[in-house]
Formats: sequence, C-alpha cells, structure tokens
Amino acid sequence: MATRKALLAGNWKMHTNAATGCKLAVAVANSCAKYDDREVLIAPPFTIMRDVAHALKESAIIIASQNVCWEQEGAFTGEISPGMVKDAGGAAAIVGHSERRQIFGETDEMVNNRVKGGLAFGLMVIFCIGETLDEREEKRTFAVLEEQVRKGLAGVAAKDMLNVVIAYEPVWAIGTGETASKEQAQEAHAFVREIIAEIYEKTVAEQIRILYGGSVKPSNVDELMAQPDIDGALVGGASLEAESFGRIINFK
Repeated sequence: MATRKALLAGNWKMHTNAATGCKLAVAVANSCAKYDDREVLIAPPFTIMRDVAHALKESAIIIASQNVCWEQEGAFTGEISPGMVKDAGGAAAIVGHSERRQIFGETDEMVNNRVKGGLAFGLMVIFCIGETLDEREEKRTFAVLEEQVRKGLAGVAAKDMLNVVIAYEPVWAIGTGETASKEQAQEAHAFVREIIAEIYEKTVAEQIRILYGGSVKPSNVDELMAQPDIDGALVGGASLEAESFGRIINFK
C-alpha cells in the first residue's frame, strides 16, 4: 500500500479579517511541530489570502481558496479564477463543500467544472462529498457518495488525480457538534476508495488522500486518524483557534 502523507486542512469560512487572520495563521504555524508525514493547509477568506500567505512565507503551510471558478477570466461576477488564487499566494482550492451545495445550490456538474478548472491551472483540489441526515437515515449514504464521486470526477484523467484530495464530510456532522463515529467514517472512506479503484485503478486509489470533515476536534482527532483509510481532516470551527487546530495537527 502506498504511504499517504496526512493533510490537516483548516477552512476558516467567513471568519477573520486581515489582522486577526494573520495573527491566527502565525499562531498556528508556531503551534505545530515540523513533520515529514503530514502537511498543513489553511483556507482563509478570499479577501485576506495574500495577507495570510505573506504572514506564512517562511512556513510550509499551504494556502487554499474556499472555492474556484473553472475559467481563467471573464464575465463571472463574484467568482475567483485559478490565476487569481495563485496570484494571491494560493496553491490549492476547496471545491464542492456542502455549504456551497446546500446553501448556494451548486450541482455535481458545476462542482465537476470547478474540479477540472482548478486542476487545469495547477491547483491542488480538495473535492468535498457527503450525505445529508435524511439520506443517511434512508440508507442511501453509499449511493449518494458514489454518485457525487462519479459525477464530480467525470473527465478527470488518472494522472491528474495526483493533485486531487477527497474530503468526506457528512452534512449532518458539519457545525453541529455531531461527529461520525470512527467506524462510520472509516466505512465511508473505504467505500470511496473502492469507487476510485473502479473508476481508475488500484494504484490511484491507494495514493489518493481522503480527509474526514465534520466537527473534527482535539478530543476525537486521534481515534479518527488511527483509521486505515482516513488520511487527514478538513476542519471548520476548531481551525479558528490556534491551540485547538495545533492539537489536531499534532495528532498522535
């Protein structure tokens, strides 16, 4: 089995400004040790990406945007292009987050365009998937995940999957304080890896990193990261406090 480097990603969502964001970023950098087996990523608001990137210029922390358009430029009011992400110091983008799907109505087809757009311009893409509470209670979790994976990665070549990270984030566990049990999370991650093996091949499935997102916190990160198919975390609220995010990064 391929050795997969863990990725601990902090999604700040619509929080912080230039001053508080830079202070938080530096505190996070100071709170985590230097590791060879894991990477750290921060996704600040678009408006302060450049400031945070500058504050972390001596750090190995990756800067990401919270979304990205599939076009490099044009009449797309309110969007941010891959080139703009790079110009602001970013090297990655989160795509398909449940809040984009649920609140703003982004479809699998739109998410697929964003995935391909980000990859075409050299960004690492964190591709988010996950079921709602109703879908889980209706025992449709696997069907939903398979559909999201297949539609979201349609047309993505195997060679480009080296720059894709999948984030499984059960919608019912985001910002609710509820967390999938380690068994539930592992089961979903293993299933997604099987789907990747079917779409591509076993070596791609073994190499791809699959993160868990959904109320990850210091008290549960160790047991989640102990699961064989969980390769990191996409962290929301707990990434807004340097001590808690630092503990997550320094998982045992």
